[in-house]
Amino acid sequence: MKRILIGLIVAVVLAAGGWFGFNLYVQHRATSEVEAAFEQMRANGGKASHGKIAFELATRTLTIEDINVEPGQPELARVKIAKVTAAGVRQPDEAHFAADSIEVLGVEVAFTYTERAKLKANYKIPEITARDFSGPTRAASAPLSGSIIDMYRFMLAQYATVSASSIAVPTIAVNVDAGTGNAGSGDFIYSGLAVQNVNRGKIETAKTDRVTYTLDLSQPGRPAKMTGELSGLAVTDFDATAITAALDPQGSGDDGFHRIYRRISANSYAVTMAPGVRVQIDNFAIDDIAIQPSKFRPLEIMALMPADRAIPTPAQSREMITKVADFFEGFRIGKAEIGKQSIETPQGTARLNAVKYDQDKFALEGLDMPMPQGQLKMERFALKSFSAASLLRWAAGFSNPGQAPSPDQMLGLFRVLEGAEIKGVVSPYKNTRQLVTIDTISLNWGQLVGSIPSKANLIVKMVTPTDPANPAQRPLIMAGVDKLAIDLDLGAAWTESSGAFALAPATLDLGNLAKAQARFALAKVPRALFTTTDPMEAISEMAQVEAGPLELSLRDSGVVDLVVAQFSRMQNVSRDAARGAIVEMIRAQGEKIAASNVDVRAAADALAGFVETPGQTLTIKLTPLGKVPVLQLMDVLNSEPIVALAQFRIEASTGL
Repeated sequence: MKRILIGLIVAVVLAAGGWFGFNLYVQHRATSEVEAAFEQMRANGGKASHGKIAFELATRTLTIEDINVEPGQPELARVKIAKVTAAGVRQPDEAHFAADSIEVLGVEVAFTYTERAKLKANYKIPEITARDFSGPTRAASAPLSGSIIDMYRFMLAQYATVSASSIAVPTIAVNVDAGTGNAGSGDFIYSGLAVQNVNRGKIETAKTDRVTYTLDLSQPGRPAKMTGELSGLAVTDFDATAITAALDPQGSGDDGFHRIYRRISANSYAVTMAPGVRVQIDNFAIDDIAIQPSKFRPLEIMALMPADRAIPTPAQSREMITKVADFFEGFRIGKAEIGKQSIETPQGTARLNAVKYDQDKFALEGLDMPMPQGQLKMERFALKSFSAASLLRWAAGFSNPGQAPSPDQMLGLFRVLEGAEIKGVVSPYKNTRQLVTIDTISLNWGQLVGSIPSKANLIVKMVTPTDPANPAQRPLIMAGVDKLAIDLDLGAAWTESSGAFALAPATLDLGNLAKAQARFALAKVPRALFTTTDPMEAISEMAQVEAGPLELSLRDSGVVDLVVAQFSRMQNVSRDAARGAIVEMIRAQGEKIAASNVDVRAAADALAGFVETPGQTLTIKLTPLGKVPVLQLMDVLNSEPIVALAQFRIEASTGL
């Protein structure tokens, strides 16, 4: 029994000795591996040191203390870490390691950016926790340049080599120093950062509970500060692949669009600027953000910026705007919406219900803002087929100071968007207590030929007060008309195959006064008339154009009585006498012209009957009797209108 007991004790001692020996061997190997990684950092010209290294075999826990990394290039980040603890460490192959969890404590990162202006940033991160981590055993060498783009590209490349089921960072404090006398210094605090499912350059979700900041925007003699708070910031389905390609200094020939974010959203955002000025946004969301690597080239834009902050020359401005336009062409958003917003100022509070962007449609909804004359309200303002890239290219043509833009440059605005719409406006009218109300103003165009639209439509529905200061409106005011209800529908289109140009519909309804309608056509309108911006060439092309049929109708809703009343006041006679005098003048003039054009008598009789009996509709149709060149017609109308009318068959009628 004694021998057995002694043998048992010996076995335990040998096992214990073997265990501790193996544990020391494993710890020595872990220390060697860590030291090799640090030696790689030193080989690049920097300094890298660490404190105690421990490895606990039972739980496979590696601990490294007091890490300090100072790169050889002063522009690169300096890193200090109090302690790193990795539990469940294993090495699936020579190039990678994995851990069940990694805890990093006391992180400090200092970064200095000197490429365009000197800027220092210091990050303090008390704790970082990662679960189910996997990454390379050796980090790639950092870029030797101090370029922020190179650093960002390097970070993305490293990020694409790791994976983790979760990463949690309770707080991050950032201090930015823009230098004495420069605006831009400030402090940022990120709270509650949580990242889920990181996998080789992709992130399923990333959320931050709150971001607060304070920025010093002071200029010499003008102190200014801005504070802000962003809550509930969230990112869904991030993919760094396309961004890495776009940041490649060799360029990328990839013309396809690749999604980098499925959604970016936030619960609220508040900014306080000057005293009494505060901006509040309830929420926002941006969906399906994609880039085109061949055009999304931020490096090229940064290269064009003057290093000494000098004002760029017109040529430099044009080149920069063109590059920014390419940048916007390579950036696409599926849909974006900003929720309720308010801007508080000492003059009052302006509110906006929503800002929406969907593909190429941009809209503001629910505007309510103070003005010196009163409150302005608007239900909706929208731009159709809006292109930021086209706007920038158009603006680039105006970068020569003192040089007037050419007609073709001005017409380039039609390429920026295809229409605009305003709905539900209530606005003070000048300094009166009356209001202008706009139901709808809608302008659309399309089918560009050169820079000129060959199709357009204008709709206006509004009510405006009559203006006593406007001499043209005084007869309306004297007749008791204090408001004008305007309903306009105007459409025009050119058909290339037939060369026909038509003005239809063309309707103007003045509510309690009259409703006018017109249809007008031109034939043999050449394409070159739309493409030329030379006035002489345009006149030459106009020589081919022929007049088509014209139809006019006027529905009386009070305008005849208004004209009669005005004539009555001018002649100091009764309204009946005034009406009779007008009728006689119309018929007398018709008889005078009828000698050369019989159709004119019928038109004059119809017009006289229209004045004689209120509430009727007058219709006049003019049909060309043959080919009627428009230029010749316009010339004859100025000198001999009767001869011009003789080229048309005239039909006129009245009816209730």
